[in-house]
Amino acid sequence: MIRKFAAFSISLSLVATPAMADTLVDNVIGVTVDGTGGIDTFTGLVIADDGRIKTVLHRGDKKPKTSFRIDGKGRFVMPGLIDSHSHVMSVGMAAMTLDLSNTRSLAEALAAIGAYARAHPDRPWILGRGWNQELWSEKRFPTAAELDGVVGDRPVWLERVDGHAGWANSRALALSGVTAVTRDPAGGKIERIAGGKPSGVFIDTAQDLVSKVIPAPRPEDLDYAFDLAQRIFLSYGVTATADMGTSIEDWQAFRRAGDAGTLKIRIMSYGAGIENMALIGGPGPSRWLYDDKLRLNGVKLYMDGALGSRGASLKLPYSDAPGVKGLRITSDTQLRNLMSRAALDHFQIAVHAIGDEANAALLSAIEEMAPTYNGDRRWRIEHAQIVDPADITRFGKYGIIASMQPVHQTSDRLMAEARLGPNRLGGAYAWHSILAAGGKLAFGSDAPVELPDPFAGLAAAISRVGPDGEPAGGWMPQERVTREQALAGYTAWGAYAGFADGRFGRLVVGERADFLFVDRDVMLASPSQLAKTVVLQVYVGGQLVWDTAKDKRPTP
Repeated sequence: MIRKFAAFSISLSLVATPAMADTLVDNVIGVTVDGTGGIDTFTGLVIADDGRIKTVLHRGDKKPKTSFRIDGKGRFVMPGLIDSHSHVMSVGMAAMTLDLSNTRSLAEALAAIGAYARAHPDRPWILGRGWNQELWSEKRFPTAAELDGVVGDRPVWLERVDGHAGWANSRALALSGVTAVTRDPAGGKIERIAGGKPSGVFIDTAQDLVSKVIPAPRPEDLDYAFDLAQRIFLSYGVTATADMGTSIEDWQAFRRAGDAGTLKIRIMSYGAGIENMALIGGPGPSRWLYDDKLRLNGVKLYMDGALGSRGASLKLPYSDAPGVKGLRITSDTQLRNLMSRAALDHFQIAVHAIGDEANAALLSAIEEMAPTYNGDRRWRIEHAQIVDPADITRFGKYGIIASMQPVHQTSDRLMAEARLGPNRLGGAYAWHSILAAGGKLAFGSDAPVELPDPFAGLAAAISRVGPDGEPAGGWMPQERVTREQALAGYTAWGAYAGFADGRFGRLVVGERADFLFVDRDVMLASPSQLAKTVVLQVYVGGQLVWDTAKDKRPTP
């Protein structure tokens, strides 16, 4: 650990702070991304007292004398990993509420909900997330009536795993005032039963009809949730993340942690819409705060919904739902107005787009606006899951960043095949093709939609094989990336995507000393073994912030 020394109170011209308050990390097998698309190996690091790397040592280099030393004991060292798309506060909130992500049938989900309600009789609302009807034997949306059977005395609101649908019981529906005559909002859909009565499931913007009546969390709730989120990210080796959808309340929680000295991870923030962007950033992106641990980069916007709830906007109807093409949350005109508002003040723009129609429309908007709003804009498309092969070359025109989540491919494979059919998968999760076209990649998890586990993501990126070992040889294996590209996607490229290049993301001179001790060589482990990598210790800015031998990952 790096320590700071105060100068003696006598004349600084005579007695100054010791010149070698540096820390040597040696006896390690280290890897980092170099500047040419390859890997640099090293045996030690010298870290200055400000938490930046002063020297990188290679085999045969003479070890300098330093005030402090960390003996790596021959262990493996790699850069701290960057999750380029997460929802930080939602990760913490998910750890405080009901988790349905492991349920495999409606009956199992209902049993879990009932048990949770009985265990928490004092909670005025039962809140949770993670259900996925595609993993249930029923393969259909649940209903309010089914939820009433296990919790009828209190309102219940449960988000789908992707956050693009919610499930309410009758108490929640009554409090929200939603009835058969309530119209679907723009960009949303109320699922209905006979007579137009709401079934209990709300898709995309329709979720606001119920969520708006849920009591807002208190500042102390947010602080606790953020503490949980930080511990969860660090336990997986994530030292920095892009927070996609920061509210002003979230930002205040981040600032409180920074002021208190408890901000451990680095957060590249994107305001939840124009209003939060303006409230947080004011005239433009914020400066880097707390030794490069917090910055508002820009704004998060939405084009469409998600595949799981059939809200992703497609050019042709869903193969398993003829006549349904998904939902556009933002129209073309609205999109250009919002993008122009953000770009005028040099906020970075990150837009959620999953379906091929949504991606095509967003690419057109970027192509139209880029010549006007020129300079280093680093346009981001979040997810870019389903792209018409004819549109892939467009990513290269302006170096558009595809912020993608490798584990979505392994999680969604069977659903994507059902939603699209076999003849429309050519541009699905097309990592290699986007790179080959001149686009840029940044990898993440979309946590809490998926676990914020970058090692599972690294394994998926280089194999396109799920944790079950299927399919043999990988799904559309031509879209795999190399191991070096995968590591860059979770380090240097993630930093670039968040305007943090040169600050952190690589273990090179001048950047922050964010690094992990892990239990295996990530450049040699097979994909299945890579996914099982154990993070032993985590250092951020040269400071030990996580030790698996002592610290425990929070669980719901």
